[in-house]
Amino acid sequence: MTRTTSVRGTALVAAVLAALAVSCGTIPEPDRPAVAGASATATTAAEPTAPPEAADALPDDSAPATADSTVDPYAPSSGEKVRDAFATLQATLNDSCAQDCGYFLGRLNKELQELDRAMKNDPKGPGHFPEPIRKMTELNKALGGDASFENLKKHEKQLVATRDFINTWMQDHPDDYR
Repeated sequence: MTRTTSVRGTALVAAVLAALAVSCGTIPEPDRPAVAGASATATTAAEPTAPPEAADALPDDSAPATADSTVDPYAPSSGEKVRDAFATLQATLNDSCAQDCGYFLGRLNKELQELDRAMKNDPKGPGHFPEPIRKMTELNKALGGDASFENLKKHEKQLVATRDFINTWMQDHPDDYR
């Protein structure tokens, strides 16, 4: 009876380890849109490969590259709702330049720009968010369209102050992001 139990236990452990090895050992390929009239190999061959320095890129960077090779990984996306953009901005509240300043400042700028765009595109209209949009206008004027690390570092205090102001404003207006 002891031998039967140890054989069953060994088989169970082997099955669990095999399942873990299979599930942890594979990385799923991202879904790629079908191209009418083109074969899968032609689609794959037409896509440029990512440069080695893209290893530390944001998760959103898995999208296929376009003809413009200067795609900014911190460029804001479009079509986001105010509540979603605000939630991702709030995710930066405990972050700072202490560990990876370039990543932090780039992400903070991206989240602020996405929230600004979401507020301006909100069905309630941009007049519904006058103070945050005014702060973003001031920030964007100071940045002058330059999202380089050097410029973001130069305006770090204003970036953080804008985030904190908008966070406080939104907390005082919970109906605006729910």
